[in-house]
Amino acid sequence: MPAVFLKDRSLLSVSGAEAQSFLQNLITTDIISLEAGEARPGALLTPQGKILFDFMIWQEGDGYTIETDAGQRDGLLKRLTMYKLRAAVTLAPRAEDGVTVSWGEGAEGVRDSHGVWDSRFAKAGVTLIRQPGKHGDGEEALYHALRIAHGIVTSGQDFALQDAFPHDVLMDFNGGLSFRKGCYVGQEVVSRMQHRGTARRRVVTVSAATALPETGTEISAAGKPVGTLGSVEGDHGLAIVRIDRAGAAIAAGTPLLAGETPLSLVLPQWSGLVFPTSADEASA
Repeated sequence: MPAVFLKDRSLLSVSGAEAQSFLQNLITTDIISLEAGEARPGALLTPQGKILFDFMIWQEGDGYTIETDAGQRDGLLKRLTMYKLRAAVTLAPRAEDGVTVSWGEGAEGVRDSHGVWDSRFAKAGVTLIRQPGKHGDGEEALYHALRIAHGIVTSGQDFALQDAFPHDVLMDFNGGLSFRKGCYVGQEVVSRMQHRGTARRRVVTVSAATALPETGTEISAAGKPVGTLGSVEGDHGLAIVRIDRAGAAIAAGTPLLAGETPLSLVLPQWSGLVFPTSADEASA
């Protein structure tokens, strides 16, 4: 069972009598439906509907734990504090540094000892457990290879904060985006995208016959931009692309290139998405 310590993750505690309603009315995740032991993705959006902060969230006792990138923690804490006003909510950084992720045979046993299962991986058929603190010494590249294989993105490597909508990173399919719970910051924009079917940018897994170029390399077809390469591990990676443009290129047999490197693009199977063959057929 691989157990990989992610040192660049940090934790926040959200507790108090109004913790649930405070978060439910603010973030994209429907936390009322969270199952015991489930870690679900989520985001705090800008009023324009773009991802300002992204994280995992789970219930712990009468409150909630938020796991985010260490570089985001202080900014997220400050923003949540700004929204708190007079709510009966206590916001505080957790003492633990980093998070350990475990998967494969024996992972369920880790869950039984205070770990939580990551619902994003569960949708891809993988039991992956997240646990605060350091509980393993596996190579971090193992975890990144796993998430690349299953189309699971991370901010900073795969997309820039304040530059992506939740639909772009498949939050409408991975449980991190609710369309039923009512208003939250940015909700009107993402609901309009959902109902009008205007989502065009999507996560794809990328492969090549040789090593892929570096993160940030433009992906093109017939000289026109299609998307941008994100996380890379050898000849496999992730990208966010315009699936209407990519689908048209695939249908026409036009090579898709990252720089000069020919690519194969696949939409994550768990999303149920397919490449449209024309712009008119692109849908969410």
